[in-house]
Amino acid sequence: MGAAGGLLLAAGNRRARRTAKALAKKASKWDVYPAEKVTGEKDACGVGMIANMSKPANHELLEVALRALSCMEHRGACSGGMDSNIQLCGGDDSGDGAGVMTQIPWELLSDDIKLPDDTSRCAVGMLFLAKDVEVRMAAKRLLEASLLEEGFKVLGYRIVPVDSSVLGERSAQTEPWTEQIIVSHPTAYEEEMESLLLIARKRVEDKLSYESLYVVSLSPRTVVYKGMLKSSAMIRYYKDLQDPRYKVQYALWHRRFSTNTMPRWPLAQPFRVIGHNGEINTIQGNYNWTKARSGSFEHPNFGFRMREVLPPCRSENSDSGNLDCYVELLLRCNRELPESLMLMVPEAYKDARGEAGDDATTQFYEYWGALQEPWDGPALIAFCDGRYMGATLDRNGLRPARYFQLNDGTCVVSSEAGILDSGLFPSNMFKSKGRLGPGRMVAIDLNSGELIENDEIKHKMATKKPYASWNKVFREELPEVPFLGEDHTQPVPKAIEENLLGLQFDMGYTIEDVEMVVEAMAQTGKEPTFCMGNDKPLAVVSERPHVLYDYFTQRFAQVTNPAIDPYREALVMSVEVYLGRQGNLVAESPTYFQNKANNRMLKIDSPFIHEAQLKSLKQSGLLTVQLCCRYDYSRGPGALEKAVSDLCYEASNAIRNGAELIILSDVPRNAGLTDVDDPLIFEKNHLAIPPLLAVGAVHHYLIKQGLRTQASLVVSTGQCWSTHHFACLIGYGASAVCPYLALAHIRKWHSTDKGAAKSDGQTTQEVQDNYKKAINAGLKKIMSKMGISVLESYRGAQIFQCIGLDQRVVNLAFTGTPVSAGALTFKDIANESMLFHRRAFPELDEGENASKLEFAGWYKYLKSKGEFHMNNPDMSRALHKAVRNNEPLAYEEYRRQIMDGRPVTALRDLLDFSSDRQPIPLSEVEDALSICSRFVTGGMSLGALSREAHEIIALGMNRVGGMSNSGEGGEDSLRFKPIEDVDQDGHSASFPHLNGLKNGDSAASATKQIASGRFGVTAAYLRSGKQLEIKIAQGAKPGEGGQLPGPKVDAYIASLRNSVEGVELISPPPHHDIYSIEDLAQLIYDLHQVSPDAKVSVKLVASAGIGTIAAGVAKANADVIQISGHDGGTGASPLSSIMHAGGPWEQGLSEVHKVLTENGLRSRVTLRADGGMKTGWDIVVAAMMGAEEYGFGSIAMIAEGCIMARVCHMNRCPVGVATQRADLRKKFPGTPEHVANFMLFVAEEVRTIIAALGYRSLDEVIGRRDLLKARSENAVRRHVPQPAVALNTKAAEEEPKKLAKTDSIDLSSFFSAEPVKEEDRQKWVGVARNGHAHSNGPVMDDTILADPEVAQMIESNSGTVEKDLAIRNLDRSVGGRIAGTIAAKHGDYGFAGELKLNFTGSAGQSFGVFNTKGVHLRVTGECNDYVGKGMNGGVVVCKTPKDINFVASENVIAGNTCLYGATGGEIFLNGKVGERFGVRNAGCHAVIEGSGDHLGEYMTNGVIVSLGEVGRNVAAGMSGGLLYLYDPNGAGLQVNVDNEKNIFRVASEAGQEQLRKLVQKHRDETGSTKAAQILEDWPTALGCFWQVAPVSTHQSEFVAVPSEAGEAVKATASAVAAAATGSTSRPGASGQGAWGSSGRNV
Repeated sequence: MGAAGGLLLAAGNRRARRTAKALAKKASKWDVYPAEKVTGEKDACGVGMIANMSKPANHELLEVALRALSCMEHRGACSGGMDSNIQLCGGDDSGDGAGVMTQIPWELLSDDIKLPDDTSRCAVGMLFLAKDVEVRMAAKRLLEASLLEEGFKVLGYRIVPVDSSVLGERSAQTEPWTEQIIVSHPTAYEEEMESLLLIARKRVEDKLSYESLYVVSLSPRTVVYKGMLKSSAMIRYYKDLQDPRYKVQYALWHRRFSTNTMPRWPLAQPFRVIGHNGEINTIQGNYNWTKARSGSFEHPNFGFRMREVLPPCRSENSDSGNLDCYVELLLRCNRELPESLMLMVPEAYKDARGEAGDDATTQFYEYWGALQEPWDGPALIAFCDGRYMGATLDRNGLRPARYFQLNDGTCVVSSEAGILDSGLFPSNMFKSKGRLGPGRMVAIDLNSGELIENDEIKHKMATKKPYASWNKVFREELPEVPFLGEDHTQPVPKAIEENLLGLQFDMGYTIEDVEMVVEAMAQTGKEPTFCMGNDKPLAVVSERPHVLYDYFTQRFAQVTNPAIDPYREALVMSVEVYLGRQGNLVAESPTYFQNKANNRMLKIDSPFIHEAQLKSLKQSGLLTVQLCCRYDYSRGPGALEKAVSDLCYEASNAIRNGAELIILSDVPRNAGLTDVDDPLIFEKNHLAIPPLLAVGAVHHYLIKQGLRTQASLVVSTGQCWSTHHFACLIGYGASAVCPYLALAHIRKWHSTDKGAAKSDGQTTQEVQDNYKKAINAGLKKIMSKMGISVLESYRGAQIFQCIGLDQRVVNLAFTGTPVSAGALTFKDIANESMLFHRRAFPELDEGENASKLEFAGWYKYLKSKGEFHMNNPDMSRALHKAVRNNEPLAYEEYRRQIMDGRPVTALRDLLDFSSDRQPIPLSEVEDALSICSRFVTGGMSLGALSREAHEIIALGMNRVGGMSNSGEGGEDSLRFKPIEDVDQDGHSASFPHLNGLKNGDSAASATKQIASGRFGVTAAYLRSGKQLEIKIAQGAKPGEGGQLPGPKVDAYIASLRNSVEGVELISPPPHHDIYSIEDLAQLIYDLHQVSPDAKVSVKLVASAGIGTIAAGVAKANADVIQISGHDGGTGASPLSSIMHAGGPWEQGLSEVHKVLTENGLRSRVTLRADGGMKTGWDIVVAAMMGAEEYGFGSIAMIAEGCIMARVCHMNRCPVGVATQRADLRKKFPGTPEHVANFMLFVAEEVRTIIAALGYRSLDEVIGRRDLLKARSENAVRRHVPQPAVALNTKAAEEEPKKLAKTDSIDLSSFFSAEPVKEEDRQKWVGVARNGHAHSNGPVMDDTILADPEVAQMIESNSGTVEKDLAIRNLDRSVGGRIAGTIAAKHGDYGFAGELKLNFTGSAGQSFGVFNTKGVHLRVTGECNDYVGKGMNGGVVVCKTPKDINFVASENVIAGNTCLYGATGGEIFLNGKVGERFGVRNAGCHAVIEGSGDHLGEYMTNGVIVSLGEVGRNVAAGMSGGLLYLYDPNGAGLQVNVDNEKNIFRVASEAGQEQLRKLVQKHRDETGSTKAAQILEDWPTALGCFWQVAPVSTHQSEFVAVPSEAGEAVKATASAVAAAATGSTSRPGASGQGAWGSSGRNV
């Protein structure tokens, strides 16, 4: 180690073992990931890098990098929003962050600092310091002392010259003092010096905050310049970057888009090693696991000084910052940079059947998969440490990454194409153009200048160690063990079955849980589906006891990261788990503990284990200790907390004594490692610790003790039966769960006549296996909602928020979990458990034994028993009477039922008004229609609703000036114009199915929704809307897509959705063009482009952290943000999603309003709230919390006739509201007047409330949180006028009983004790709502439309105009405004002119978006993501220039997600394209020359021809349309299981002719050499095409399905298709992906 100070001594003593006491003491200072970080800042961005090692360092390359950075400006943001809008409307233009990393420019530095001739032993530190001189000098002294202690000599400081005048307001307020420190070491060199620098830096970081000192970079190789800047400001702010002496051979750049706007210079990127575009979804778990395993970190490079560089992560950092810190530590432990990122961000190296190859790279992943959970989430990571430079992509490929090689040796990787100046880099300079595919990597060896592609760099890293040999010795798989049968003889499971009912009482089971959840999953192997949302009370306000899981709701992806599809994209999902001791992750080999058992890891296929597997685990050779999770409650009120504390101590003691597996068991018998013949001991004075509390407490205690990674936790519990329960246990640290009571119930149920009949001949083992399959599928769905692919990453990640637990409970067992409305203490939790326990032992209450489980009403409403539901028959009847008869007194009866004498159901029910004024006359209050203009209805699609129901809501809302919402099903253009043919009876020939119409009525939905399904989204559809809503999430199932059952897709619905009648339709999760915040910004840009006068709203669902997400949405130029509550309705959703995802809108709205106000963004957006709103009281509460508009969902359906039959998903709604059956639709009773009456009643109620409060308008109370307070105990709310007369003069109902668990509930976050400052409120209230839509600023389309020839042609609807134009990547959404202008005048199909636009250059994102008939867009050059998005007509062409030096068909010409949601037109692309081409294509004809993964996903119509190789998972979810795929080498297709039996040769004459014409047109339009070659020998080429034809196309003339005699053809196709649960990838990790050996695409 040379003169590395104490490192020599450390190396000599490294084998000295730390004691457990020392580990605990060391760990105590490391906090787990804090809750405020969970809800804190998120970011996304654009990144890139350039290198040319064949030329000497030069300043020109830096200039190229900085120009490229400027071309990324639209991927970043400023404090005041997007730069283009700030230029027009003003606002703070403080950049969210920009930066560049380069090699150190020694020539530049030598002018100010005397440097030695040999700078190889020198290093440069870039420092952000405080401007306060005393603080700054103190920090410098501390840093100097630390460096001197490691043997460094300080050569000097250099003040970095800057121009502060270019900063925005907030950036200037927090601008640091920037200096560089230059040091040298007499003996240390490269890696040794890096280690010493890390020790010196970490020592200082432990003592100072980032405000005092932030070390931007400290390295002998690289230096980082960054700040809270815009891209264009970088070179102006840092004068060094302008200096010609700043010479480099490589540079890495980054432009940041932060969801928050509080300037934080340290969070700008690049960091010290990486530049990250994306989000680490699992950061909370990664941070905590890193802390946990740090206790076992030891490496000879640090020896006994290892603790000085731990923990590697820091809570002040962003997720990207912590990723950088962890990578940096691995580098210092002899890992190379590509190797570190391979083990942290692994690719999906297994196929859809979970099988892996045996190549070296696969062995690498297998080894590290047991030790290091993936840092999972969408990520393009550019990396550089001075030795390697490169980039890698996440396993899903959810970030764009384009790759270019030039003839002069220059290599570029970037988020976009077109960033290089075409004048300096003409097309003939390019050697190749490619893209990174999912999980792929490219690297440059900066010493040799060698470009190393994916397979080679990974093989190089994987062969450094003998991973295959290690896997044989240290990795084992638990052998398969069958489920217990009905005739099993295991004594404990037998005893459990004999005492089943009592144990189910004890664990909190109800009849609904066993029938609707457990038995349903055992019968079908799927999660149960339900509808209409969750309208029962939150657990914290419920009068009934709840299991602890019910106080936790699942968090989910929205905006900053995408949800993924666990069904159609199963190939990236994994639920495998490893059990055992992880040991020292940074060790050089697995033999560090020198004992084989200490390093063995046991793999199981799923966290679900059954009783026989649990027994097998105990006998596996892992040292196992089973701990009892029952306690004697008779010991007093503190018994539960004491029992949990004792359990934690027992677990830690067991691990210190060598345990590798801790089983936490609540089986009511004596704890032991082996089964015994003693009867089960079920004692009435012993309660079970709730398993979630037990596992969470033990998990966090072991983390604090530094012992967590030394053993795995397995839970054997009776209180676990749903997917949500499993997710909670795993999310808080369990590796595996044995649900013994659920399995016992299934076996006993199967043995009954009822169970046997429902099992349909399945065996006992099969129904138990069904249950396991349903749980595993449900876990994948829950993980995928947060964008997490691998269960090992989900384990311990705590992706939940808590509603209703006391902070002390959370601190002990759920540390770092965001909490709202804190209430239940340990005593309260014990009391709820006791209520369950008393049902098992009724003698405790002197009661009688029950013969069956009780009905709790969790899912269904029964008036006589069970939980209260807001949407109930009494309420519906009262409302129907009011709206049908227009009776105010009947509405008062409805309001009385909602407001008075009912149980508390929502947090807002615990609030009351506290006015500071005297009441005023009602006549002085704004009128009802003015209030109604703030009302909207939810996005209920035509298809989920009947045509009658959908149109009546629109008609009623339009009558009162409100806004209805189309939902995602499209809309008939007939509705875009007013109805003018109504007779005196209220009937119209245009709408013969409706009643109660008036001339002048409009059935157009004022709000047009753009959801992930993109059904019928065309330019004309968008131009018909006053507002355009982007649905990011839905309250009843946030983070998920949806489905419309086939029986609901009749001919009319199919025509609107461009699909096939009778075929189920799937709505994907929002992960296709809503990858991240900058992609959402692009979609908003698209919509403002096509319809500049329409406001764009973004629908979010309440959850912890929604405030920072909303800040990002506001900065992305949204005009409206809607906050939906968890209690929103749905036509169909998995039951667990309805019950356990999302939060109340009160929580979300309060957080969003607060964050936007604090960040100066509140005036940019209108806030809207919805979810369970039913009365004017709800409206006023929402207004005081900051909402300016208000949404109604299910209640609007009830107003038009819904009776809450809750059979929406079955297509048999008895009153014709949610069905497409003609016989039932005839029973629809609604008229527009019913909906209008309801809205007016609510508005009048609002008027009475604000009059009673002393205010004249809603505007006066909006944002007045000080007018709310916690409600007193009585049932009647203050300042709410009570009905003078009620139609039903019943005896006064009992007041709701006081709830013990809400005695101390904390509601402080929902109101303000301090008066709201009126001058501050006036700055934002009504500003966005009364203003115009945000603008895209000057765009190319405006210039084209202003051309007199073009304007005349569009106006006259005739003629042809052709224009030639240059285009850059900054020119985005080109063609969108042209399409919108034409569609507004002529509709989607009425344009008779022809506009030909020929572009040269690199088109920006969304080229040809929403293109329409008659518009021909051609690019000679290349395109970025989203080409042809939503196009409905016309032609889009992209071809390569004639002077290129590469083969077009082998290179990439366009990016990801092209053709998303297209409904018509043609597109021809002369090269390969990225991932997800043709997603939801519903009518476009396209020809490409190769694609990435997921080609044709969710496609419903149209044709796609690929003349080149395609990636994995072809035709996933594809239900219509055709794919023609060219496979001349017989490589085969990797088709998703959805269509594995629908692969044929092109046998029909019509199909052959269709294919030939498309190939021929592609040749004619693009000059494609590949197409020409195919046409030259057409008969031979035709035999090399596969046709993927879903079942719905089998009767088409274009498809010839082989007969039995021709099954050989079909068998051949099936042989290359997937055979199991998804698509089959190539075996092994090496060579996996679409581009393999070509070297053109990495």
